[in-house]
Amino acid sequence: MEPVRPEYGGASIAGLIPALVGGREVAWLPEALEGARSIVLVVLDGLGWNAIEAHRSLLPVIDTLDGGPITTVAPSTTASALTSLATGLAPTQHGLVGFRMRMHDEVLNVLRWQSGGRRPPDPFEVQRHTSFLGRSVPVVTRSEFRHTGFTEAQLRGARFIGWNAVSTLIEHCRRLVASGERFVYGYYPYLDTVAHEYGLHNEFYELELQAVDRLVGSMLEALPPSAALLVTSDHGQVHVESGDWIELLDVAPLTATYAGDARFRYLYAAPGAAGELAAAAREQFGHAAWVFTREELLREGWMGPAPEGPIGRRIGDVVLAAREPVGFVDPTFPQEWKLVAMHGSLTPDEMYVPLLAGRGRA
Repeated sequence: MEPVRPEYGGASIAGLIPALVGGREVAWLPEALEGARSIVLVVLDGLGWNAIEAHRSLLPVIDTLDGGPITTVAPSTTASALTSLATGLAPTQHGLVGFRMRMHDEVLNVLRWQSGGRRPPDPFEVQRHTSFLGRSVPVVTRSEFRHTGFTEAQLRGARFIGWNAVSTLIEHCRRLVASGERFVYGYYPYLDTVAHEYGLHNEFYELELQAVDRLVGSMLEALPPSAALLVTSDHGQVHVESGDWIELLDVAPLTATYAGDARFRYLYAAPGAAGELAAAAREQFGHAAWVFTREELLREGWMGPAPEGPIGRRIGDVVLAAREPVGFVDPTFPQEWKLVAMHGSLTPDEMYVPLLAGRGRA
């Protein structure tokens, strides 16, 4: 298997807002968007393209939509991908380079906006760019996200509209289109939630896929034919069995701290040990992961253009990008071990996401 390279200059989630809001002409948008007076972009967290292909019989509505796969960003994780989607920038440009990343010798949990025992940094210090190219776009997302640090960093300048039930997500989007909004952004997190908790190989996941399909169908029924519904995601998922976690004991003496994701693990080297850590990581984990040094990852453009200022130092000195269905243990973050399905790496299951569209049917 070869790693999937993000299409930062082409068909990727980082190019959506420049095309949809900024008017950049691209050839890869679904034809169903042509002539639409309004576009509702709904992000279905955790819905990879390969999951759609494997479960089309459970997705009769999604199966009728126009479009195909595009890439997410690296790492293929929510914190980085949603910020890239909203800002139109690669992770090395906006600076949210993972679920957890080192800042000022502390590890910041980006989604929870927590930094060990210390006060977390001001979101503007971490990510300074406005969302949606500075436009005041309505964002319909979970009410509980309203005052979080991640929301402030990811959606700076947007108009927050909270929902607590799927029916209100749909109705908010319908009303916004009816009021004349040309672009509406909606977010649904629960497929990702179910996959993390239960994995991909059971009725829980299948039932949630069916719920996602009903959501798409209900949204199409609520919108007028002059409006288009555009469906995408931030990443796919990989199922990891409980016995397939790999501990990092062999490189622990060379590692000062850990961050990233289980499938895109950041190792920050002890002073003077970066070269030795990279060599040891390749020897111990090269069978299960693509092993990069920070310099290789940046030089080869996996996370975007060469970063400015301190952003590069937020990435580990060594990065373990899982190739096999495994997770790499972070001994400082045991909560992660409870996850069943995960993401973050460069495999097709994680990197390809849908870009599908249909016209309203109301």
